[in-house]
Amino acid sequence: FVMESMIDELAQAAGVDPVADRRRLLAGQPRQLGVLDLAADKAGWGSPLPPGRARGVAVHESFGSHVAQVAEVSLEEGRIRVHRVVCAIDCGIAVNPATIEAQMESGIAFGLGAALESAITFKDGRVQQSNFDDYRVLRLPDMPKVEVHIVPSRERPGGVGEPGTPPIAPAVANAVAALTGRRLRELPLRVPV
Repeated sequence: FVMESMIDELAQAAGVDPVADRRRLLAGQPRQLGVLDLAADKAGWGSPLPPGRARGVAVHESFGSHVAQVAEVSLEEGRIRVHRVVCAIDCGIAVNPATIEAQMESGIAFGLGAALESAITFKDGRVQQSNFDDYRVLRLPDMPKVEVHIVPSRERPGGVGEPGTPPIAPAVANAVAALTGRRLRELPLRVPV
């Protein structure tokens, strides 16, 4: 979250497109560049969006897999609404593409829950949340449209369980920054009123 938010913030401060800047930074890393290019292309990066929407991007490597995500967001009554997530993964040889797609979707759902809803708070040294009635997780109506694209690869197979989770929070935060000009630095993400 911190690294991908910072890279986006540096691009913003330099007045350059965040995807173009990442392409420059990843020039020597073909697998990460490949997922970035695929996600940006499939998301229509640079094409106009409806008024009140913006896109954000993040790239991550873990468990031998490379993932890029583009999140499309808006604000609805002061809350972040994620409409669409485009995910590209290079996990090496894709043994079971349906499983890869399902794992990326579930990783994005889990990550969105943490990014937008799930907070643990303390009072008098005790956790205040006790169950799902007071510890919010992502609800079905809040789940965006998710598109998963697998990079054809002959590399050694990598993981497909966890790698879908880390890029979603910074992709959403970067989209909010593009939309509002405000950088969110804490999770869960809250837009100040």
